[in-house]
Order: sequence, then C-alpha cells, then structure tokens
Amino acid sequence: MDTPSHASPLSRLLVFLMAATTGLVVASNYYAQPLLHTIAEQLDLSYARAGIIVTTAQASYAVGLILLVPLGDLLERRRLIVTMMLIATAGLLISATARSLPWLLAGTAITGAFSVVAQVLVPFAASLSPVARRGQVVGTVMSGLLLGILLARTVAGLLSSLGDWHTVYWVAAGLMLLNTLALWRMLPRVRQGAQMHYLRLIGSIAGLFRTYPVFRQRALLGCLIFAMFSVLWTSLAFLLSAEPWHFSDATIGLFGLAGAAGALAARGAGTLADRGHGQRMTLLGTLALLVSWGLLGLGGINLIALVVGIVLLDLALQAVHITNMNLILTLDASARNRLNSGYMFLYFLGGASGSLASAAAYEHYGWNGVCLLGAALGSAALLHALLMRHNEKN
Repeated sequence: MDTPSHASPLSRLLVFLMAATTGLVVASNYYAQPLLHTIAEQLDLSYARAGIIVTTAQASYAVGLILLVPLGDLLERRRLIVTMMLIATAGLLISATARSLPWLLAGTAITGAFSVVAQVLVPFAASLSPVARRGQVVGTVMSGLLLGILLARTVAGLLSSLGDWHTVYWVAAGLMLLNTLALWRMLPRVRQGAQMHYLRLIGSIAGLFRTYPVFRQRALLGCLIFAMFSVLWTSLAFLLSAEPWHFSDATIGLFGLAGAAGALAARGAGTLADRGHGQRMTLLGTLALLVSWGLLGLGGINLIALVVGIVLLDLALQAVHITNMNLILTLDASARNRLNSGYMFLYFLGGASGSLASAAAYEHYGWNGVCLLGAALGSAALLHALLMRHNEKN
C-alpha cells in the first residue's frame, strides 16, 4: 500500500502542478507534427523519412508504458518521477542540438519513452487524494494530459515562427527542467508496497486483465475512443489545407484551441463519477462521440459545424476517459501504476491505429471516408457501452 513520508492534504497547487506536468511531458511527443515539412527541408529529408520522427515518438511511448510505468508500484515515487523527468529533459536537449536525423530520432526516442512519467503521476494523484475527491483530482490531472496533446501543435507553430524548429525543443527543455525542480520540492515521498521482481511486476499486468472484467471492458473502450481522436486529428490538417479553406499551418494549429475548450469543459466528469454516475456518463459520452461525426461530416462546407464537432468530440472523449480512469484506479490500490500502464497501452494503441486508418481513408475516400470511419468507431464504442451496462445489471 502507499506509505507517505508525512500526512498532508493534496493541495490545489499540487494538483495544478501535476496537471501542468502531464500536459508538458506529453506535449513533447507532439511538437514535431506541425514542423515535419520544415524539419524535412532543413535536414534534406523526404516527407516519408521525416514521418519516422512521429512514429519513433509513438513507439517509444508505448514501450515506456509497459516497461517504465509499472515501476511506480515498486519504487519510491517522487524519486522515480524526478529521475524520469530529468532523462526526458535530456532527450529534448539532444533534439534541440540535433543537426541530423539519427540524433533527432535518438532525442525523440529518449523523450518519448520517459515522458510516460505522466502515467505515473495520474495514479500518484489518485493515491494522494481523498476517496470523495478522487474522480475530481484524476479528472483535473488527465485534463492536463489531453490539453498538452491538443495545444502542442499550436505552441510549436508559434515558437517555430519566432526562431526555427530547434527553438521549440530548447524552450521545452527549459520548461521541463523548471517543472522538475518544482516537483522535487512539492511532491511527498511515497514508497510502494509491491514486493516482487521487476519481470514478475511487468507480467502481472496480464493477470490484472484476467482478474478484473471492468479493467478489460474499460481498456477496450479507451482504445476505441482514442482511435476516434486520432482519426480526426490526423486528417484534419489535410482537410483545412485543401479546398475550400486553404488555411496556413499556423491557422490550422489554432484549431487545437477548439479541442482544448472541449477538454476543459469535461473536467466535471470526475465529480459525477465520484457520485456514482459513471455508467450514465459513459453512455452519454459515447452517444455524443457518435453525434460529433455527423457535425464533422459537414466540415468540408461549413466551418461552424466543424468547430462545434471538434469541441463535442474532445469534450465527450475526455468525459469517458476520466470516467474510465476513475473506475480503473479504484480496483486495486497496490497496482494502480500497472492498471494505468495496461489501460494507457491499449489507449495509445488505439490512437496509433486510428492515425494509420485515418490517413488511408483520406487518401482513398477523402474527408467523407474519414468521417465514416469515425462514425463506425463511434457506433462500436456506443454498442460496447450498452453491453457494459447490460452486463452490470445482470
């Protein structure tokens, strides 16, 4: 079980710091996306080779989810978090000084793998919070994570315009270091009670899937909803840069603000989950995800419908995701990091699959094909939510 070195309430400032940290570290995996064309030109790469940068970030993050996040159930958490933050910062510095693709990939891989520290912070926040506030706290911290993903493109575009793509990584590294110092001063020391060998610890994740049906069900739902998120954001730039919009990269990046507004609006989902409305939130959220694709389908001709669809999709996704996390993290207090590791592995696996499928759908069928793909995933998520509710009643 968790053993804090001193009993102290989880302050609002510490919750905010944890939320800001999750956003900052996860954003480091998305800065390159709007800058790929610039990086390709400066390093004399084809667009296909430049795309390896994004793939490396996603692959290293997935590896970190399985190999590093479970350490939060084994090691003293404050020291683990600070160490991971420092290594992620080192990766950003390598990227900032890179003058060739191999060095940039090396920095990206290091940062990607150790940026999973965000997934150590979420169960840490849950363990520090009172049971009555756990959903609210988890919702706040998880909002920081999604905001980091959504706003990374906007921030990268602005910083790149002030300098070049290296500037983005220099600023990110500086902010990460300052954030790490704040965590070192504010986080309590907490040693975990898991007494097992590291390899057994990793292998126990599969056992958790066997033991807890709710874990299996919520992880599959997380996979479906984040796949929808990636389906939208992978092809949105293709739509907005083509007829009839012809928007610039900087303008396209601003659409992340619409998604951020939706994510912030979903913060209350954690409080509702605390009050026992998790199933209702899940049904309403998955229904809203499906409806959002009807609005997004009009995006080729109606910008207002597109923006409303983006806000609705990100609001619904965050509400369902927060509900999932709140339910999963209550299953076993001694295994919260492993539960989070397994859930987020499938969550980001859904995201990677959604990205690949979205690009293929747009190439062959245009924006209508993307929206049909999203609607199909939305239908699957809603059906899964209905089946979960039926199983719970029986």
